Amino acid sequence: MIGEPDTNSYPLMTAINEAKSRTKLYGWIEPTVNLSTSSNSNAPEENDVYSDRFEMNQFVFYAERLPDSVQQDHVDWGYHLTALYGADYRFTTGKGYGSSQLLNDHHQYGIDPTLEYIDIYIPQVAQGINIRLGRYISVPGIEAQLAPNNYIFSHSLLYAIDPFTDTGVIATVKMNNQWLLQLGITAGHDVAPWASDAKPSGTMCVDYTTRSVNDNLYICANGINDGKYAYNNLQQYDGTWYHKFSKTVHMATETWYMFERDVPAIGGDIKPELGANPAYCLAGELRCTAPEYAAVNYLQKEFSVHDYLSFRSDFLDDRKGQRTGYATKYSENSIMWCHWIGSTVQWRPELRFERAWDQKAYDDGRRQNQLTVASDLIFHF
Repeated sequence: MIGEPDTNSYPLMTAINEAKSRTKLYGWIEPTVNLSTSSNSNAPEENDVYSDRFEMNQFVFYAERLPDSVQQDHVDWGYHLTALYGADYRFTTGKGYGSSQLLNDHHQYGIDPTLEYIDIYIPQVAQGINIRLGRYISVPGIEAQLAPNNYIFSHSLLYAIDPFTDTGVIATVKMNNQWLLQLGITAGHDVAPWASDAKPSGTMCVDYTTRSVNDNLYICANGINDGKYAYNNLQQYDGTWYHKFSKTVHMATETWYMFERDVPAIGGDIKPELGANPAYCLAGELRCTAPEYAAVNYLQKEFSVHDYLSFRSDFLDDRKGQRTGYATKYSENSIMWCHWIGSTVQWRPELRFERAWDQKAYDDGRRQNQLTVASDLIFHF
């Protein structure tokens, strides 16, 4: 955001220097537990992909300095570094960033240098421009893999299969209080610029907030290139809408369309490249276009400064099975209660039910439905 002060404080920085510095060191530890009707795998559910487990999903450490974008006098700068360890590294891994621990060795736990970027804020362009260079979260969408950034512990099916990080440069321009524009060029989704699958890809987004600040629309074309098959070379067209009903009730809605072209057929003579998925093409096709459609809605009710309830409904149509391994439609509904214990611990128990409508796609193809009861604890420091 441009024009908002950095008012965040963290226990570690309070202990170090009473939170007086602009450089901040902080993070969290997130143990989780789940019980599932599936016995082998909860996939394509994300975060608790391993059934009936207690595990460490995320141990994350941040170092960051936010640029001062409130002032209009001088160019300012910032940076962000992330180190992540845990089972969730499988969902943040980018090809070329130590990816062999997942793509070659299939480790349950791993380390990922998830985000590394610098920000330069220039107030003299429009009402301010921020230029970000490095590896950053792919800009569209409601959710992010990092636990405190989400309403609910588990992720929507929509989020589980879309891009996570991009490496490149992106400029965010504040035109006025209602409009933001973004333009960027990256190496493609979830790949390092030096990886074999990297290719120049464009990002263009527009963000509009109503004068009442009750509605926000954010539309993006993300990672756009020739669309030919490569590691996570998804051509993504995404839209989100936030609406505030009152001071304590709001909703967030997202929909996207994604595809890749020339995807190798499952069972064909063409072997897919390491770490990228084939598709269920028509009989006789060696390659085909693999599209996906999805939508999700979140509804939140705040009861106090320590408690809120979140309900999520999710739909995914993996038309050629390239993202989940099964060519089917999915639906998912979850309800979660978030409770803050003091100011440093979050507890987020949830109940989730999902269904594959066209075939058995859960528990490694053994079940058509899946019910999970799960929770995480986030210890902020």
